[in-house]
Amino acid sequence: MASEPRSDTNLSITVEKNPSASRLSELGIKSWPKWGCPPGKFPLKFDEQETCYLLKGKVKAYTKGSSECAEFGAGDLVTVPKGLSCTWDVSIAVDKHYKFDSSSSSSTSTTS
Repeated sequence: MASEPRSDTNLSITVEKNPSASRLSELGIKSWPKWGCPPGKFPLKFDEQETCYLLKGKVKAYTKGSSECAEFGAGDLVTVPKGLSCTWDVSIAVDKHYKFDSSSSSSTSTTS
């Protein structure tokens, strides 16, 4: 059954639980920058698509204007779409590798 997107606000977080070592190697996770944060609530707006791999932590991400909640933690590969606003409720301090992908949508870039 095909579903039609209702609007551009239908953005959701994708969680890939425990990806294989070969998948992580293929993505080059270990070469990505690292970032961490303590427990707390953090309102976030993603201006670019972010893919991250959690080394430590536990998060419930509440999408702004929706009842949707994505839960993820250590060992999960998470993709947050460009344009999403959400609040990360971090219950266990996060340590992650991350990568922003500004070319994730059909945007055209200009070079000077």
